[in-house]
Amino acid sequence: MASRRTGLAGAIAGVTVMLCGCVAGPDYVRPAVAMPPEWKLEAPWRAGAPDDAASKGPWWERFGDARLDALQRQAIAQSPTLELAAARLAQARAVVRGTSSSQWPNAAFAARATRQHISAERPLTNYGSANFSTVQNDFVPLLQVSYELDIAGRVRRSVEGAQASAEQSAADLENTRLLVGTDLASAYFNLRAIDIELDVLARSIALQRRSLDFVSTRHDLGASSGLEVAQQQALLDTTLTQVDLLRRQRGQFEHAVATLAGTPAPSFELAPDIAALEPPTVPLGVPSDVLQRRPDVASAERAMAAANAQIGVASAAFYPSITISPLIGYEARSLTSLFEASSVLWSLGATVSQPLFSGGRLTANVDLARASYDATVANYRRVVLTAMQEVEDGITGLAALERADRQARTAVETARKVLELATARYEGGATTYLDVITAQQALLSAERLAAQLGGQRLLTSVFLIKALGGDWQGPG
Repeated sequence: MASRRTGLAGAIAGVTVMLCGCVAGPDYVRPAVAMPPEWKLEAPWRAGAPDDAASKGPWWERFGDARLDALQRQAIAQSPTLELAAARLAQARAVVRGTSSSQWPNAAFAARATRQHISAERPLTNYGSANFSTVQNDFVPLLQVSYELDIAGRVRRSVEGAQASAEQSAADLENTRLLVGTDLASAYFNLRAIDIELDVLARSIALQRRSLDFVSTRHDLGASSGLEVAQQQALLDTTLTQVDLLRRQRGQFEHAVATLAGTPAPSFELAPDIAALEPPTVPLGVPSDVLQRRPDVASAERAMAAANAQIGVASAAFYPSITISPLIGYEARSLTSLFEASSVLWSLGATVSQPLFSGGRLTANVDLARASYDATVANYRRVVLTAMQEVEDGITGLAALERADRQARTAVETARKVLELATARYEGGATTYLDVITAQQALLSAERLAAQLGGQRLLTSVFLIKALGGDWQGPG
């Protein structure tokens, strides 16, 4: 009696839910996160308008390097990392289509054709009627339909979750495209900076060789000591060693560019290029714009929506499940009478299933879904905070590098003048050759630092573009 009452109560609850149009689980609302009103800006920055629907590329064209543009297009076409992300998006969209199909009835056609011999010695179904042995045909074509009434919203929540997961995969693809592009640009600009630094070393080596010839000639004439020759030779050998180290680093960046562009490293080569590049001026909006533009933030937000839908799926398991299964067809002993009115068969029924006892499994599933949702909320807030940090790092970093770059160029000009003065004083006999060597080392260090700062400005600009979520609208 208690069991009947429990089943009746469950059925009444199910009908009530169906009539009220309720859906199990909470509706999704994006949680709020604390956002600063503005960035800590230093010159030169200007405001930019966010556009959530706009494409996040091709931001690399802002740098005005045709070879980088070609490499980026090659990466988009051939990168296996992008192919993997695109395949995952296709999988997620297929899941959406498969899950959405549960909202519609399933129909299937079935047919059976048999010829069977019935035993005369089979058990009797009626003691007043004897069994007979018969041989007969049985032809049965059927149309079967099955439809689950989504009274608790399990299917609707499943579709919501699948759609959110597909949107997350789309954001992941955009984020992967952004990461591949920024990694490629970073490796390329590192390579370009090393090319400029190698050019600095080449010019320094040429200068040092001329100086070595000069002091060697003076030594042969008895005008200088062997110490001066040895000092100049040591400086030249040290500079030559630095060339080999830089070439090793250049090779590693070249191999990284090849891999990111989808090309085997052994068959890839980039010729040296020492043309100077200037990073574009990156416009900034308000911090909340980052939430609209960054694909990793969008991915984390869609993960929350998918996890929230799973709470509804788990909660719907407490309610009755009702499946309607109509059937219509024909059954006859011969094909000639198969489609006559007397051969029609049909049935209409419903299956109701109401959980009564699960040992806490259903409650545990709901708790698991809620905990998973809480985890996605925490991850979303972490991603947002990281985004704020990365943008602010890029802003302050570029401003500092702008000042350092100007100072480094001034230092190069000063070092050149010092070398000219030290050389003139040595040739005039007013000082030792150690001053010339010191001036050569200072000029080499200043020129290398200027080359490195130029590369760092480009890299930090790429980092800031990545932190802001890609390209922007308007002139750059």
